Amino acid sequence: MRRVSKIAVACSVTAALAFTATACGDSSTEDTGSDKDQMKIGMAYDVGGRGDNSFNDSAARGLDKAKAEFDAETKELTAKSGETPADRETRLQSLAEGGFNPVIAVGFAYKGAVDKIAPKYPDVSFGLVDSVAEAKNVANIVFTEEQGSYLAGVAAALKSKDGQIGFIGGVDLPLIKKFAAGFQQGVVDTNPKAKVQIQYLSTGSDLSGFGSPDKGKAAAKGMLDKGVDVIFAAAGGSGAGSIEAVAGKPGAWSIGVDSDQAKDPALSKYAATILTSVVKNVDAGVYDLSKSVKDGKPLTGTQAYSLAKDGVSLTTTGDHLKDVQAKIDEAKQQIVDGTIKVKTTL
Repeated sequence: MRRVSKIAVACSVTAALAFTATACGDSSTEDTGSDKDQMKIGMAYDVGGRGDNSFNDSAARGLDKAKAEFDAETKELTAKSGETPADRETRLQSLAEGGFNPVIAVGFAYKGAVDKIAPKYPDVSFGLVDSVAEAKNVANIVFTEEQGSYLAGVAAALKSKDGQIGFIGGVDLPLIKKFAAGFQQGVVDTNPKAKVQIQYLSTGSDLSGFGSPDKGKAAAKGMLDKGVDVIFAAAGGSGAGSIEAVAGKPGAWSIGVDSDQAKDPALSKYAATILTSVVKNVDAGVYDLSKSVKDGKPLTGTQAYSLAKDGVSLTTTGDHLKDVQAKIDEAKQQIVDGTIKVKTTL
């Protein structure tokens, strides 16, 4: 399962187009030089952007696939911690004004900006990941995070030595609580005697919990010191800190999120202790929307990526789940057929 300096607010859209986004406090990756008929895809990342080893990187994989397949020009802008709603609006508007279509906003924090900007550009298709906007030209890309997290809970309960399990959430928001709820339910359904310690790194409108590996590491170390031996961190870039802390504790397991974190170059040295990752296939949503625009039939409304549709899943890198895979598969089938109803709130 994330902001730019106040200088960006003062940058008009015209200025944003005339100068680089970096000059207005935004980080930007741009592939230019296209002809006027070339597809142009704009991506507005959440905090951490490409290279966060998690949520944004999953979106980036979808963008890369679309770029290669459709020979598209792309532009990538990234939010900064502490930015204002106006900063997000400016970012989306600059992409729309620049002729990018679709314009994809990665993260629930963009909902207000999409609500305001999308209606002004009815001929542009917008994508919103992890939230729902009402404009007719928006595809809302959402996931059943709680279902993938339930399966992670099953795995954690079966792998934990004494049922002391931890969950670290980036921010105490409804989206992250879906991860926590599903995970806790999966743990307790599998081992009623197990206990899940839940901790959030920041609260409310403070979204720093998604981009602070030091906070993730400290929270994980605190849990490990109390006897927890499996920790699932749904905390964006902060999760890297948790994974590092777990790797330093013999016999402990970490569970990654959004991407297969055992395969990430920056985290691969910890792969031996990454039990699995709860993958949210944001890349599929990004690619599907891009393809629909390319085909002239833009997706709109809510596009739900569920466990049944492989929208969420558990990774098997390292074969750490081999001894418990049958029970995980059984739980998956029960969720798909409706026997198990997974909670979305604690």
